[in-house]
Amino acid sequence: MKFLDKLFHALRRTRESLSDAFAVLARKRVDGESLEELEDSLLAADLGYKTVESIVEVVRKNAGKDFIAAVKEHLISILPGESDSNQESPCPVAIMVVGVNGTGKTTTTAKLANYYRNQGKKVVLIGTDTYRAAAAEQLMIWSNRLNIRLICNEQSREPAAVLFDGLTAAKAMRADVALIDTAGRLHTHKNLMTELNKMYRVIRDRFPEFAVRSFITIDANLGQNSLVQARTFTEHLRIDGAVLTKMDGTAKGGIVFALNSQLRIPVKFVGIGEQLEDLYPFVSKDYVESLFGRDHE
Repeated sequence: MKFLDKLFHALRRTRESLSDAFAVLARKRVDGESLEELEDSLLAADLGYKTVESIVEVVRKNAGKDFIAAVKEHLISILPGESDSNQESPCPVAIMVVGVNGTGKTTTTAKLANYYRNQGKKVVLIGTDTYRAAAAEQLMIWSNRLNIRLICNEQSREPAAVLFDGLTAAKAMRADVALIDTAGRLHTHKNLMTELNKMYRVIRDRFPEFAVRSFITIDANLGQNSLVQARTFTEHLRIDGAVLTKMDGTAKGGIVFALNSQLRIPVKFVGIGEQLEDLYPFVSKDYVESLFGRDHE
């Protein structure tokens, strides 16, 4: 199945909500009452308050015209452009993959490793989850399948020490991309959030030859509820982008707008499926078109 077909299917729930909301408006006169109904419907579609307010204003200004086209154009404009979203990472780069428990962080790390390897980059995996034994085992399976070097230490309880050893090895190997799988943590665990900041500083201060990037994994099924989690992560380290995971027919697609407008976190990748190849760079135009429907083959 092609990527656009997968994306179209994954956004089915949000697309149906949007379609119903605008279909009702199309049968009515655009006035205060109908716009209020539209606002309620869009909020129920999990687009987020700020985005909904901007959509209602676009509809108000384009009453009597093709307001659907105007809304699509508006939504594309408030997301990062393709060049921003898919820009090449500098090399060498150390990418910390962070997120709460259960958001698919370790699998996403492996998918990113496959993505960068297919770009011709020399990739190293570093497993710093010293809390969950299964994480190292899972990464080992992925690294063997990808034929990519994995550095981890199941005896250590100090993630920053494992990170230091991993980046030392990555430097010696002249790796282009060091992907760091971190332990999943609830945003309410302050000591674990502080630990992330410590790891970030280890890279920045001890390995200045590596650019530092942090990607947060966001479960697409949680929608706006993920904002609270993501906001707390931004209070402890710089988040450069998000990876939407678990994109399927129940995904709440409006989260991409709230992440960008409220937290300035652009979505970099979307994960649709369980295979290593099921990770795709985010393209705002394709995403918006799939939200509203397209000429689907």
